[in-house]
Amino acid sequence: MYDFIIIGAGIQGAACAQLAAEHGYRVLILEQFDTPGTATSSKSSKLIHGGLRYLESGQFKLVHECLREREFLIAHTPLVERVPFYIPVYKNTRRSSLMIRLGLMIYALFSGFRFNTVKRKQWATLDGLKTTHLKTVFRYYDAQTDDQALTAFVMQDAQHKGAELITGAEFVSAQIHDDYCDVHFNHEQTQQQLQCKQLINASGPWVNRVLDHIEPRPEQLAMELVLGSHIVVQGKLEQGLYYLESPGDGRAVFVMPWQQHILIGTTEHTYQGPLHPVQVPDEDIDYLLSVYNHYFSHALGRDQLIDAFAGLRVLPRDEQDPFSRARDTIIHPNRAGARVYTLYGGKLTAHRATARHLFRIMKKTRHNQAQTCTSG
Repeated sequence: MYDFIIIGAGIQGAACAQLAAEHGYRVLILEQFDTPGTATSSKSSKLIHGGLRYLESGQFKLVHECLREREFLIAHTPLVERVPFYIPVYKNTRRSSLMIRLGLMIYALFSGFRFNTVKRKQWATLDGLKTTHLKTVFRYYDAQTDDQALTAFVMQDAQHKGAELITGAEFVSAQIHDDYCDVHFNHEQTQQQLQCKQLINASGPWVNRVLDHIEPRPEQLAMELVLGSHIVVQGKLEQGLYYLESPGDGRAVFVMPWQQHILIGTTEHTYQGPLHPVQVPDEDIDYLLSVYNHYFSHALGRDQLIDAFAGLRVLPRDEQDPFSRARDTIIHPNRAGARVYTLYGGKLTAHRATARHLFRIMKKTRHNQAQTCTSG
């Protein structure tokens, strides 16, 4: 009998296992792939950041939380490194210098790290950034990581604290009883059954598919999958990362150094294809190359393409454009029995905070159930 069985060994599942094991619970993680973080958690923009652009939509609490988590990870994780980010502002940039400056002031207030402007005489050193009609360049600091390596690091720490991990484990079904859950999964061509007190569904894009195979069937949230594509191209950046505004639709696109090459991403549009493997559409490659070529003097073409990858973000269904939607992680309990908890979404930066929030909700639910039983 496990205290928790966690479905999914991405960064969110790994963080939940780490926290549970740290508090002495018996916890097991079931991962369908051979390596933790194979799917979504290895297909991010590789950033540990507060989300400067989230200030534009008023997500101040999320930004503040992520910046606090960023500082912890920089201090305690060798895989997270503080790096400079540059925001160029041109004559035709949609967001004015004043608006960006205001956002950076709030960001600095939350993080404790100042920003500055790059002197005009230094513009020529900015990795070939075009200077025609350039008005100003802001420099601030966030962090970068290897997302899959970070996931493995968290999972290894969870295992060191006592968590168990089974890879190549395909979830089949679960039955929820009054006092426990029966969990069935396939492993090494045989179906196995284990029991737990509570089941945590941290399966990323598969969350509602997992819920479809739980009895009684838990309530599901209406969700959409959003495709985020990235490309790796030949070249090298010496100064840091560039936070750019797409000239076509105004979206944020990052251009950053990555493993001796250049990483460009991301796109964001709704997706209805297979969950794995996820293919990068040709139009996404063209879009990201066009953003780079708009800002840098050394033009890139398809012949400089080294790699392309895409991940799927889980967002609540909404009429808004994916770029404008809230990025808060939703923790959804199964109200009938409260033995199943599902994580919708989740930010790489805030994985520890998400785990803490989940366990607060669990504790509150148990307290409320105990009060109900006592009053009954």
